[in-house]
Amino acid sequence: MATGVRTASAGAAALRGVAAVVVGVGSAELVAGLLPSHPSPLAAVAGALVDIAPGWAKELAIEWFGTADKAVLVAVTVVVVLGIGAVAGLLERRRPPSGSWVLALLGVLALLVPAVRGTGVLGLLPGLVATVLALLVFRLLPQVGRRARRAPGVSTARFAPSEDGSEPEPEPEPEPGSGPDREREPQPGGASRRAFLAWAGGLTAAGVLAAVAGTTMSGLLRTRDAVAGVLRLPRPRTTLPPVPAGAELGIDGLAPVVTPVADFYRVDTAFIVPQLSADDWRLRVHGLVDAPFELGWEDLVALDFEEFDMTLMCVSNPVGGSYTGNARWLGTRLRPLIERAAPHAEADMVLSSSVDGWTASTPLEALRDPDRAAILAVAMNGEALPPEHGAPVRMVVPGLYGYVSATKWVVDLEVTRFDERTAYWTDRGWAPRGPVKLQSRIDVPRVGRDLSAGPTSIAGVAWYQHVGVAGVEVRVDGGDWRPAELATSLGVDTWVQWRLDWEAEPGVHRIAVRAIGANGEVQTDARAGVVPDGATGHHTISIGVA
Repeated sequence: MATGVRTASAGAAALRGVAAVVVGVGSAELVAGLLPSHPSPLAAVAGALVDIAPGWAKELAIEWFGTADKAVLVAVTVVVVLGIGAVAGLLERRRPPSGSWVLALLGVLALLVPAVRGTGVLGLLPGLVATVLALLVFRLLPQVGRRARRAPGVSTARFAPSEDGSEPEPEPEPEPGSGPDREREPQPGGASRRAFLAWAGGLTAAGVLAAVAGTTMSGLLRTRDAVAGVLRLPRPRTTLPPVPAGAELGIDGLAPVVTPVADFYRVDTAFIVPQLSADDWRLRVHGLVDAPFELGWEDLVALDFEEFDMTLMCVSNPVGGSYTGNARWLGTRLRPLIERAAPHAEADMVLSSSVDGWTASTPLEALRDPDRAAILAVAMNGEALPPEHGAPVRMVVPGLYGYVSATKWVVDLEVTRFDERTAYWTDRGWAPRGPVKLQSRIDVPRVGRDLSAGPTSIAGVAWYQHVGVAGVEVRVDGGDWRPAELATSLGVDTWVQWRLDWEAEPGVHRIAVRAIGANGEVQTDARAGVVPDGATGHHTISIGVA
């Protein structure tokens, strides 16, 4: 006969499995928090899902959830894992020990995924702890109720069904004088049920607290590493003057000319942010070259560093989207490093690799162009790169979308050919080259907020990296295009603010914007999606005026 707390509730059986899973996940997060360079099983599984998901699914996630896509994935993964725990409890109630086998298989997954992703032996510890504790809770939790039921003064209910599905245990024989005609006493069993629920709830709460503690600890260690990185930043050989006053139009709701680090967009495939210290960082330059070499951090900071104002944009940015930002970067130019390696004449691409294996295909001519500030960056806006933005070293190449240039946590540069090697996103149907397209965006007025009639401003930003913006034009309700005022530009590699004074009249109005490049190109109105090499079209909004 299987042992377990006696209860007729299938809900209690499901709670048994959920409590076991929560304890396992929470303990794994806590252990992983003490090992910041190793992911928890939950993070490893979610990261694996990101890797195997088709390109269209990733684009859909970005479109629906934006930069919260990873948080949504975590939430979905947690719900699925809790569901598996509940199913395990119900299976154990009907066919023991099938529920235990389900949890054991979940534990194997928690060990297998980190192992496949190359976390090392120590990286298996969170999964091992999670598996052992989850199974212990699952097997021992019913004993709590059983002990409570057998405590002095607590009788056993007649034929009370067991939680785990075993045969009911008959109540003791009735005392002499009792019988079917005698009034039946209240059925006991409440004490065992209360004990079970108390322990299950307590263990679930402990698991949640452990998960929160582990996540918090990991974040604190990440912050500590970022602060330490500030102390090791090289001094720039040349610095930029402060942002001129004319670059900021001072309009409420308009994106600032320099994006704060905390507000800078993040779109990447790294569900688990790599924790790479400057001391451990090395860059390998090799491939179709005559002189391959490697650099360590001390070798890197000995090079000439400069400050650069440059705008980054994600190819997933829709027309009018927010996946673009401008920063002042501290970096060293890539061109001298490429020339030092002496590329072969047939080479036309550099395959850059992140420490987590992500790759980008950058045209070799973009890195060798003396007029293009392609750099290895170590800081943005005067701060060391945060881990989520590529610490300790990332690539920044103006004029190219990030998927073919802005490799974070970069550790490898292979000089090669487009017809011989492919990169992460080109393997998923995106164009191998991704030059930035001429774009403009309306920030003010905000969609969904009604305006009052009278004078107001229409304002936004426009960009055409490595070319520059010569003008911006605005059209209201299909009328003539009117030239907007441009703010002072920080350079051809940054966006520029613009504004147009408008006398708003009551009603609903359609406002459109287009930019004109420094080369005379006019932004196209042809609508195209982000695949395969970036969106096009005029950003158009509808505004109600009261």
